[in-house]
Amino acid sequence: MNPAMSLGRVGAIVLRQLYLLSGSPQRILPMIAWVAIDIVLWGFITRYLNSVTNAAGGSHFNFVPALLGAVLLWDFLTRVMQGVTMAFFEDVWSRNFLNFFATPLRTSEYLAGLVVTGIGTSLIGLVVMLGLASLVFGLSFLTYGAVLIPALMVLFVMGIAMGIAATAIVLRLGPASEWLIWPIPTMVAPFAGVFYPVSVLPGWMQAISKALPPSYVFEAMRAVVARKPAPWDQIGIGAGLAVVYLGLACLLFGAVYRHAIRTGLIARYSAETVS
Repeated sequence: MNPAMSLGRVGAIVLRQLYLLSGSPQRILPMIAWVAIDIVLWGFITRYLNSVTNAAGGSHFNFVPALLGAVLLWDFLTRVMQGVTMAFFEDVWSRNFLNFFATPLRTSEYLAGLVVTGIGTSLIGLVVMLGLASLVFGLSFLTYGAVLIPALMVLFVMGIAMGIAATAIVLRLGPASEWLIWPIPTMVAPFAGVFYPVSVLPGWMQAISKALPPSYVFEAMRAVVARKPAPWDQIGIGAGLAVVYLGLACLLFGAVYRHAIRTGLIARYSAETVS
């Protein structure tokens, strides 16, 4: 009896990405450089804001866990998503995508390989961000308490879901549509309330925020920073929504792939827009 998913085939997808990374150090540099720039930039902004509030003589509010922590968490979600999409784009750019499915490889095995690759690349960025934020700017993760781990898990699952949905979009519309993918985290961030409470948003934006798992995570983290009890119910809602989105993203990718097979689009998959 054949297993539902072959770990060997999943491992082969991951191994291909490891070969690409080991053979091209320039692929590793962006994983480190962009997150380092974000942490350094926002780190100095938080220092400046702290100095201004101290000079004004008002009540001291530490912007490091409030703002720098939010940047770190949002960058983590973004890197998870991009870890999945970049692994897919590598196959598209090298015209290798069609070759995979000339083999007995299942779509579930291919997606699993992309997810594992995304985990590895996002962890590289996370380690860099944690190191810079704590060693250079004094961000103490004890401030967030036990809620930090489940919060990261919710963002991780949502990042995977966004990455899989993004690959489905490019698979349906063609490689030339990849420009649609890069702005997605930036477009979602205003609704997710990364740097401000959702309550400051207009009503129609709040309605969208309620459907986004990251909004519950950032609301919970702000409550913890303000030394309020950890709102575990918010984390629970965010986790439930993230799992739902992950399932929907996998269904979307499967439906798009079946459409590409049925209509013959996959045989014409190239660097041009598929129509």
